[in-house]
Amino acid sequence: MTAANTPRTLLGGLTPAQFLSRHWQKSPLLIRGALPDFTSPLEPDDLAGLACEEGIEARLVEERGPDKAWQVSHGPFDDATFSRLPESGWSLLVQAVDHYVPEVSELLEQFDFLPRWRLDDVMVSYAPPGGSVGAHVDQYDVFLLQASGQRHWQLGGNPGAEAPLIPGIDLRILETFTVEPGQDWVLEPGDMLYLPPGVAHHGVSQSDDCLTFSIGFRAPSADEIVTAFADYVGEQLGDSQRYGDPDLQPSLRAGEIDDMAVARVRALLLEAIDRPDQIAQWFGRAMTQPKYLDQLVPNETPTRPADLRAALERGTTLVHSLGSRFAWRQLDGERATLFADGDAVACTPALASFIAANPVIGRDLLSFPDGERVAATLLDSGSLGEEDVPG
Repeated sequence: MTAANTPRTLLGGLTPAQFLSRHWQKSPLLIRGALPDFTSPLEPDDLAGLACEEGIEARLVEERGPDKAWQVSHGPFDDATFSRLPESGWSLLVQAVDHYVPEVSELLEQFDFLPRWRLDDVMVSYAPPGGSVGAHVDQYDVFLLQASGQRHWQLGGNPGAEAPLIPGIDLRILETFTVEPGQDWVLEPGDMLYLPPGVAHHGVSQSDDCLTFSIGFRAPSADEIVTAFADYVGEQLGDSQRYGDPDLQPSLRAGEIDDMAVARVRALLLEAIDRPDQIAQWFGRAMTQPKYLDQLVPNETPTRPADLRAALERGTTLVHSLGSRFAWRQLDGERATLFADGDAVACTPALASFIAANPVIGRDLLSFPDGERVAATLLDSGSLGEEDVPG
């Protein structure tokens, strides 16, 4: 059986093809024992430690905050912050934990039936009993994996983008939330809940050690796509192409923008943007942009491909840098573009596929023509890292 036709515990016994056709962006799915015997690679104290570090995106949500209801504070925090918190009614959320903890990053390999460039990050939340961020709606797909403790989840259907929110608070919490029949569960460690975009949900911690991993997916808005692509195309076009009207007729009404003028502008716009090759190149760069630009550490000294070949032959391995994003696009039978963290490298389709699919790369890379050159480029940009041979 192919991977697409192999049932997975992660998907509740569904094959990836069945899950995608029945649930992906369509309907929620509760999966008991998605990861049997799962043990969290993090403890609550580990998460609190990350939240105290400079440069890590962390939030503290207090239902009854010192200044107002549903107060949100942003890290980095310190011991004094955590020592003043009550025994219940608050949540700590840390973004992109997979960027900092390799064991959390490895969890993403479970989701290899989805394009890796669609993955955003793994947010980890901790809450004592009663901790919550309120009933809300997310505009992206998410898998909610219970890592430790118990969390009570309730779903409230699809309220729509215009659903009223509680005014005067720091969060987008729904003003009304009605639980759908049969959409009410307590998740134990290893259980997982998949939610498509737009589904109202409310999760409340039921235990002292409640850790929930939220595996979220990138879903740029139409506004973001149009704006970013327009900027990209504008850079390619320059200012040589301009509005023209060689078919202009005498104006019958002064100052009027007639249908012909609108048609000319429309034709100019369509000619500028309807370029599949340019769309693919922009999209590859856009969807592999790193979440945090300053996390990549470029090499100070350029890597010589010959030196890299020798290192790989000695047993050195290359690894995807934590938080790096890879994708690729085939151009024809012999050419492809490998996208890595917003940059693009030309290579063969086989090499692009190999690098994108393998988070750990050894001497097998050397079987690809030009493999060491492409890898050297990625090492110098910070998308790949090098692990020396032990001893």
